[in-house]
Parts: sequence; structure tokens; C-alpha cells
Amino acid sequence: MKDRFDLSGIGGPVLVSACLLGVSCRYDGTTRRCAYITGLHDVHLVPVCPEQLGGLPTPRPSARLEGGDGAAVVRGEAGVVDASGRDVTGAILHGARQVCLLAGLMGVRLAILKERSPSCATHEVWTTGGLTRGLGVTAAMLRDMGIAVVNEDADE
Repeated sequence: MKDRFDLSGIGGPVLVSACLLGVSCRYDGTTRRCAYITGLHDVHLVPVCPEQLGGLPTPRPSARLEGGDGAAVVRGEAGVVDASGRDVTGAILHGARQVCLLAGLMGVRLAILKERSPSCATHEVWTTGGLTRGLGVTAAMLRDMGIAVVNEDADE
């Protein structure tokens, strides 16, 4: 079987969305465990959940980006609103900053993130207009730091 992730030359820890490792931290309290990722050996995997690091509870209302993707949120041009209509932009940004702090302290060069998440998406993210091409907030910040971000299917 062909490897999904090119880990050659990474030489350090890899950030991973905690839900992909089996942690029940998604908005609905579930997990999206990915057997391929949990089966990676000889790699230091660092689980992170930006929403939890930002202070949001689990479970919590689902959230969508409003006015743009995560890069627009980082620039202050868009926001994040949960299903109850509450603005959670501050919590999402705080969690993303915490993940970036960890990444910098640990010398991370790669992050494997959950697709379609308002924080972690690498290609498609939920917005108030539906599924849209773009990045999540944390993915945008990590990419701005020069860290490669891929989703659980290893799409860059």
C-alpha cells in the first residue's frame, strides 16, 4: 500500500487533529478516528483540538465561517458563528494561536488536519453559504508559519 503521507525529511513532531487520533473532541462529542494515522509508527504525533484550546466545550454547536475562509478570519475580514448564532471568532482565533505556539515551540513542519472543520480544513470548509473551497482558521495560521498542512486523505 502506498503511503498517504510523505514523512521523509520531517525530522520532528507532526501535529494531528485530535479527533483523527480517536479523541472525542468534535463539536458533537464524537471522533473521526483514522486508522492509517493511528497506525503511523516512528513519528511523534502531537494531538491538538483548536476549538478546545480556544475554550469551547465539547459537545458544542457546530460552527461555520461567515464572510470568507479561515485566511479571511485571520485578516479580520470574516468571522465564525455557531449554529445558535453566537459569534465564536475570538475562541477560534485563540485556539489557533495556541496550536501555532505549540507548533513553534516543538519545531513542527507538518500538520495533518481534519477536512471541512472551521479550524482545520485544508481545502473545503463549511461557511454560511455551504461547503466552500478554502482553509480553516488554524490551517491558515499554520500555513502562514511555513508549516505544510494536509488533511486526513493527504491532500495538500
